[in-house]
Amino acid sequence: MLRVIVSADGVAVRDAEVPRPGAGEVQVRTVVAGVCGSDAHALQGRHPFITLPYAPGHEVAGVVTEIGAGVTNVAVGDRVTMEPFLPCWECKQCLAGRQNVCERLGFFGCGHDQGAMAEFFTVDQRRLHGIPDQLDWTQAAFIEPLSTPVHAIRLAGGVAGKTVAILGAGTIGLLTLRAARAYGAKRVVMTARSELNRARALKFGPDAVVDANAEDAVLLEALGESADVVFDCVAEQSTMDQALALANKAGTVVVVGVPPEPVTVPLPMIQDSQLSIRGSATYLPEDFADAMRLLTDGSVVVDEMVTSLRPLAEAAGAFDDACSGAHIKVLLDLRQ
Repeated sequence: MLRVIVSADGVAVRDAEVPRPGAGEVQVRTVVAGVCGSDAHALQGRHPFITLPYAPGHEVAGVVTEIGAGVTNVAVGDRVTMEPFLPCWECKQCLAGRQNVCERLGFFGCGHDQGAMAEFFTVDQRRLHGIPDQLDWTQAAFIEPLSTPVHAIRLAGGVAGKTVAILGAGTIGLLTLRAARAYGAKRVVMTARSELNRARALKFGPDAVVDANAEDAVLLEALGESADVVFDCVAEQSTMDQALALANKAGTVVVVGVPPEPVTVPLPMIQDSQLSIRGSATYLPEDFADAMRLLTDGSVVVDEMVTSLRPLAEAAGAFDDACSGAHIKVLLDLRQ
């Protein structure tokens, strides 16, 4: 079979043995796999938790082709997507239902020995979710990335009736916008650094899109009041400073993006203004369920977000597209 490997030399498609499922495992044939922002950052050496070389691919939709001994959750022929983090199931966090912050967490497609940018992969049956019949393959590829803002909104205590700021207008920022609208946010303002991204983001229905380099006063004017919740989908020093200014006072900042390096925060301001900062790490099964519901009932529409669709053989080109900043969601389509 063929699979993608990302190394310091770039992105290559290489031959590999077809993996066979062990006890409790399932073999899946990949149909579509997304190139995540974390994949692009890893290629550029900017991801704090992924080292090169690695086998990428954690946003995936595919078909079960073989099951190992003891598998009961899925059957051959099922259409499935995957929660890619790999918990130990035994630590304090796992036993408390917080498998996403497992004390011995692994992550499929991000340093694991396999990734979903391959013709076949194997994974523990507990990581798989059936895809609703109403969703086509392209829509199914968004279940995993949409689960990220669904989880972040859950951690924020919901957004219904609230004023929301979203810093960053990439894929996750735009999905956060769509999810916030679906959950009843009163007003949503986004930021983006490039004119291209600002113009593109406007088409997705925020109340306003502001230059990320603008003064805080300009952003507050666009919001009309301080932000009840700020979702930082970039997560660097400048956006954290901006997020805290917009949430002042008594607001909540949710860190959704993966910070490429440490940042500092003004602790006196956080204490005096009663600000809350929450980290949001991936998702949980209930977030996958909600993401599927939002996609299935049309509350979140994603079809126009796919701006590049390439066959597996063009994986290097897909990564170039993802790194260019000119695309929203890049998919590898293994049916091609």
